[in-house]
Amino acid sequence: MRAVLSTTFRSLQVRNYRLFATGQLVKLIGVWMMFTAQDWLVLDLSGNSPGALGIVTALQFLPVLLLTLWAGKLADRFDKRKLLISANAAFAVTAIVFAILVASGVVVLWHVFLFALLLGVANAIETPVRQAFVSELVELPLLPNALALSAATFNTARIGGPALAGVFLALFDTGPVFLIATVLSVAPIFSYLMMRTVDLFRSTARPSAGDTRIVDGLKYVWRRHDLLLPIVLMAAVGMIGFNFPVTLAALAKINFNAGPSTFGLLTTALAVGALGGALAGSGRRSRPSVYVVLGAALAFAVFEIAVGFSPNFIVAMILLVPTGFFSIYLAQAANHRVQMGLHSAYRGRVMALYVLVFLGTTPIGASLAGWWGEHFGVPSSIWTAGIFCLIAGVAALVWQLRSSGDHFSLRNGSRPGLTLVRTTEDEPIVEPVPARVAA
Repeated sequence: MRAVLSTTFRSLQVRNYRLFATGQLVKLIGVWMMFTAQDWLVLDLSGNSPGALGIVTALQFLPVLLLTLWAGKLADRFDKRKLLISANAAFAVTAIVFAILVASGVVVLWHVFLFALLLGVANAIETPVRQAFVSELVELPLLPNALALSAATFNTARIGGPALAGVFLALFDTGPVFLIATVLSVAPIFSYLMMRTVDLFRSTARPSAGDTRIVDGLKYVWRRHDLLLPIVLMAAVGMIGFNFPVTLAALAKINFNAGPSTFGLLTTALAVGALGGALAGSGRRSRPSVYVVLGAALAFAVFEIAVGFSPNFIVAMILLVPTGFFSIYLAQAANHRVQMGLHSAYRGRVMALYVLVFLGTTPIGASLAGWWGEHFGVPSSIWTAGIFCLIAGVAALVWQLRSSGDHFSLRNGSRPGLTLVRTTEDEPIVEPVPARVAA
C-alpha cells in the first residue's frame, strides 16, 4: 500500500506542485459550490427553465471560445505564474461582487447571466495558462502523474463542492453559499506567491511576439495526426457529451421532483467516478496509446446513453459513477497524449487549442442541450448526446485505422475475439527546437 501511495502521489513531493494542488483544491471546492448554487438560483429565477440553464452555461464558456487561443499565446510568451496570479485575482474580485448581490437579495436573472460571462473571461485566461504551467512545476517524467493529480484535485472538488452546496442550500439560502465560495476562491493567489521561482522548470529566455504566433500553433497541430485526432475527438465529446451542468440540475428538479440536496447527490456520483478515473491515470509514466483514448470515448458514450434511459433517481446515480469515470479517464488520456507529444515551445498554444475545443465548444453544446431538454425532455437530451459521442468515437477509430494501417483480426479457438494488429509502434515524438526560438 505504501508503494502504491508513493507512486500515485509522487508529484506531491515537489514543493511548488504541492502548493499548486492545495490552492487549486481550495478554490475549486468554492467554484463548484458556486456553480451548484448558481444552477439552482437560475431555476428559481426562471421558473424551472432548462433553456435558462443552457444560456447561463453558454455564457460561462463563451469567453473560452473567444479568448483561449490568445491566452495560449500569452502563456508561450510571458511568465505563466504572474499571469495566473492576475487571472485568479480578477476571478476573486468578480465573485465577491456577485456574492454581495446574491446575499443582499437584489439579484435578478440578467445579473446571473452577466456575472457568468465575467467569470468566464477570467477562466478563459486562467485555464490554458494553468494547463501549460504544470509542466514548469515538475520534471518531464513526473508530468503524467502531475496532470492526473490535477484532474484528481478537480474531481475531489467536484465531490466536495456540490455536496457542501447541497447541505448549505438545504440549511440556509443561496446567499451564504456564494459568500463561502468567494472566500475560498482567493486561495490560489497565495499559493502562487509562495512558490520558489528558482525551482521552476522553465527557460529564462522569453520569445518575441513573432515566435508565438497563434497561426503557427495551429499549423503545428495540423501537421501532427497524433495530436489532431485526440483534439478533434475531444471537440465532439466536449461539445455534446459533457453538458451535465445543464442536464443534471434539470433532471433532478423536473424529472425526479427532487430538492437541491438530491441534485448535489447526482453531481457527487458523477464526480466520484471522475475521481476514480483521474486516479486510474495517475500511475501512467509514458504517452498513452491512441487506442486507450478511443476505448475510453466509446465506453463513456455507452454509459451516457444508459443514464439517459434511467427510470429513476437511484439508477441514474449508480450509472453516473462509471460515466464520470470514463469521462475523466478519456479527458486525461487525451490530455496526456497531447502534452507528452509536443514541443515545449508550442505548449501554451496547443493546450489553448485543446481547452478551446474541450471547453470553448460548451456554449454551443449547452444551448443545444437546454433547447432539446425544453422541447423533447431532459432524458432524451442525455441519451441523444451519448449516441452522438458513440458515433464520433467510431468515426475516430475508423480514421485511426485507415491512416495508420492498423486493423482488427478475428481470433478463433477456445477464446474467440478481436485482436488489434499494429503496423507501427506509437513512440513519443522528440522534435528539435524551432529555429527562431533557438536563435
